[in-house]
Amino acid sequence: MFLRQRKLCLALLLIVTLVPITRFSRFLLFPSGDGKRVEIVELGKGRPLKALAADLEARRIVSSARLFTLYARIKGGDARLKAGYYQFDDGMRPSQILAKMINGDVYQRIFALPEGYSSYQVAEMLEKRGIFGKDSFLAACRDAALLKEFGIDASSAEGYLFPGSYNILPGKSELEVVREMVQRQQAYLKESVDGRARAKGVSVQKLLTMASMVEKEAVLPAEKPLIAAVFQNRLKLGMRLQSDPTALYGVRAFAGKVRREDILKPTPYNTYLIPALPPGPIGNPGRDAIEAVLNPAAVPYLYFVGRGDGSHQFSKDLASHNQAVQKYLKAPAAASQGGS
Repeated sequence: MFLRQRKLCLALLLIVTLVPITRFSRFLLFPSGDGKRVEIVELGKGRPLKALAADLEARRIVSSARLFTLYARIKGGDARLKAGYYQFDDGMRPSQILAKMINGDVYQRIFALPEGYSSYQVAEMLEKRGIFGKDSFLAACRDAALLKEFGIDASSAEGYLFPGSYNILPGKSELEVVREMVQRQQAYLKESVDGRARAKGVSVQKLLTMASMVEKEAVLPAEKPLIAAVFQNRLKLGMRLQSDPTALYGVRAFAGKVRREDILKPTPYNTYLIPALPPGPIGNPGRDAIEAVLNPAAVPYLYFVGRGDGSHQFSKDLASHNQAVQKYLKAPAAASQGGS
């Protein structure tokens, strides 16, 4: 009788011991799903491990918050977790989830703003990436309170968005992203540009406006100071700038070519029709373009035309320019149509 009771107790003890071990082992070896469920989880600084584990269970990334908490503490990971946003899927094992947070392998949604892109182009890129809607981003660029905050005397932050890479985390609003872009541009201007612009007697607004035109026209970085010189030489003589990208700003994307109806279309930015700089930038220039305007080449050129390979032919008089146009634009067009 006593022996039978002893065997029964040993069996119960074994069950009580092995069942949790088996369950814990299964928890560690098998993910909670098939990997199709993807969630972005924020690990805030100082967030308790229990709260994080409960969030992971609620999102079905792990099958048990209690077992994940136990595992993290066994591994000593609860004190080593790094704050940030993390992307998990339900096909990950607990060891992979924990390692990601210990290593600080945070979620990143990098967006690169190319040099020279206008706010319209940026808005279209963001919409295609599924980050923001085009109209909502453009509305943020025109936010009156933001423009006032940074002392931008214009109807838009065009020209004040710093080209570069941005990590657009979940929950970030369009306004927050535009503010970050403007802050970075303002920091650069304050550090490297403002003083030199004042010394030359040019406002930052006009500097960025011309730099945005240089950025749109230039393909080769080495030509930016030459193009800046052409624009400045023409302004000194009271000549229209006749820059193709200005005719298309706010109408459609500039792709290197304009039509006759484009240059005849009356817009405030069309330098074929207005006898001065546009009222504001037509894009967001990079440092090279800004430096080119601050330090234009010492050349007498008043004209340039594309050679078709990204470079330009520069001329100091209209006769030479017409010859270049005939050589690089009209002659190839005629040849492609069977002309001589």
